[in-house]
Amino acid sequence: MLGRTYDDQNCSAARSLEAVGERWSLLIIRDAVFRGTTRFSEFQRNLGIAPNVLTSRLERFVDLGLMRAQPYSADHGLREYVLTPRGLDLQPVIIALTAWGDRWAAPQGPPVVYTHEGCGGHIHQRLDCEGCDTVPTPTQVRARPGPGARTV
Repeated sequence: MLGRTYDDQNCSAARSLEAVGERWSLLIIRDAVFRGTTRFSEFQRNLGIAPNVLTSRLERFVDLGLMRAQPYSADHGLREYVLTPRGLDLQPVIIALTAWGDRWAAPQGPPVVYTHEGCGGHIHQRLDCEGCDTVPTPTQVRARPGPGARTV
């Protein structure tokens, strides 16, 4: 079983997995981003997730600054979980993961399509080069050491 941290990895993808790589994590974020889900009971009902797992994930998201907990009802002491800008920045990740699933894991076609509220056009995640504004093929993309790279 994988641990929660990747201390030996100097990689932003690995650090991101520490935050949202556990089972259910991105589905919780997905429901918050695209359904506007904020309440514990809504997450549980929509996802069918065990209460202890949901509690753990929501508390971790609050600790990481992906969500903030705020009172929902003073009468019952209930809280809601609202995405922060850091949490909202995961939207393109979910769109990209969905596009992969639509291509490779949805034989009947996409179960959900993302559209622009303003014009109704379909939303697509795309990689483009800031130098020449082209869309490179996967074989044209290289990983090179960045400013945060460790020297060995």
